[in-house]
Amino acid sequence: MTVLAWLQSRTPTPPPAMHARVVEALGSRGGEDASQTFDACLDAAASLLEELLREETLGRESAIDLLAADALVTYAFEAAADDIDRLDDRAAQAMTRLSVSSERDRTHD
Repeated sequence: MTVLAWLQSRTPTPPPAMHARVVEALGSRGGEDASQTFDACLDAAASLLEELLREETLGRESAIDLLAADALVTYAFEAAADDIDRLDDRAAQAMTRLSVSSERDRTHD
């Protein structure tokens, strides 16, 4: 099973526009083995947030990206919950990855 197949097995299904944005954000990582879902989704969410933070203004046009980033983090943790023994480590990894993304973009201003 691939990351995309895993995502398509989730219920409830997201609206088509949201699904399309999530798939776009995953890019080629969507074809990776489902065991990589946590990392693929977290990386895609962080990349979306980095792009948004580089923009000078955020408006309604950014809503789909913010919602997609949120969905990707949610999917990452849904996948991480399959291995409860690693959940604490993965939560710490996610906090670090997302905060580093934010800090990196602030320092490039």
